[in-house]
Amino acid sequence: MTDSSFLHRISVVVPVYQGERTLPGLVDELLPLTGTFFTPDGHQAVVSEIIFSYDNGPDSSDRVLRELATAHDVVKLVWLSRNFGQHAATLAGIASSGGDWVVTMDEDGQHDPAFIGSMLDTALRDRAQVVYARPSNLPPHGFVRNTASKAAKMFLETLFGSVNASEFNSFRLIVADVARSVAAYAGNGVYLDVALGWIAKRASTSPVVLRQEDRDSGYSYRSLMAHFLRMIITSGTRGLRLVAVTGALFAVIGLFFAAYIAFDRLYGDGVDSPGWTSIMVLLSLGIGMILMALGIVAEYLGVAVNMAMGKPAYLIVRDPATGPLGQTRTLSDS
Repeated sequence: MTDSSFLHRISVVVPVYQGERTLPGLVDELLPLTGTFFTPDGHQAVVSEIIFSYDNGPDSSDRVLRELATAHDVVKLVWLSRNFGQHAATLAGIASSGGDWVVTMDEDGQHDPAFIGSMLDTALRDRAQVVYARPSNLPPHGFVRNTASKAAKMFLETLFGSVNASEFNSFRLIVADVARSVAAYAGNGVYLDVALGWIAKRASTSPVVLRQEDRDSGYSYRSLMAHFLRMIITSGTRGLRLVAVTGALFAVIGLFFAAYIAFDRLYGDGVDSPGWTSIMVLLSLGIGMILMALGIVAEYLGVAVNMAMGKPAYLIVRDPATGPLGQTRTLSDS
C-alpha cells in the first residue's frame, strides 16, 4: 500500500563537461521542483539537491558552477581531479547524493525536468528500481547518429545479452540504494547502464519529449565508437565466447575448403590456376578476424589490468580555486 503522505526526496545529478551556456537555464527549470510538488499520480516529491559533477571541460563551466552554488543553497558541486568521462562523472555525483531517488540528466538542455514527476510515478506503479526516459520523438542528433545508436543497442542486446540495452538513456530515475551501490562497486571503465543491469531487479521506461540541444554535441564519431566498445567489453564475457565461436567457424570453413581442394584433385580436373584470388581473400579474412579477436581480448585484459592495479573510476577533490593551486597572490599584490 502506497503512503500518499510520504515525501520522495530526489537528488538530481548532472555531469558537466561544457555547460557554460546551458547550466543557468537548467537550474532555473529545476528550482520550482525544489519546493514540494505533486506528481501526476498525486505523489509528493521534492528535488532536495542539484548535484553538478564537474568533469574538467574546455569552457568556463567551473566559473558558472561557482556562481550557481553561491546563489542557490540547493546546488552542490562535485569536483573531479581531471576529465574522466560522462559515466565516471555521473557515478561521482551519485556517490555524493543523499536523496531517496537519483535522477541523472544531461547538461545540454534536451532533457526536460518537467518529466521527473511522471518518471517517479512509473517507478512506483511498476515497482521498478530503474526508469529510463523513452523518447516519443527522435533524438535531435541527425539520421546517421540516431540509426547507428539504435543499431548498436540492438546489437548489444541481441548478441551480448545486455538486458534493456535498447532502453539505455542518460535521462534516468534510480532508487538511491541501487544507484549508490553501483557508484561504490562499479570498476574502472564499467558502463553505467550495464552495471545497473547487474543489480536492478526491474527496469521500466517512461515517455518523454526530447528537446533540441542548446549546443553542439561534445561526442565525435570516434568517441561514440569508443563508447560503444566499452558497452560491449563491460557487458560480460560473451564477447570472448563470440571470438572463440568465430575462430571455430573459420576453422570449419578452412577444413571444408581443404576437403574441396583434395576432392577436386583426386576426382576432378584438378586445380589448374594458382588461385591467388581465393588465397588472398581467405588470408585477408583470416588475418582480419585474428587481429579483431586479439583486439577484443586485449580490451578485456585492459579492463582487468586497470581494476587489478586499482585505477579509480573517478577521484573527487575540493574546488581547485580554494586549494593551494588557486592561491596565486604574491608579495607584489599586497
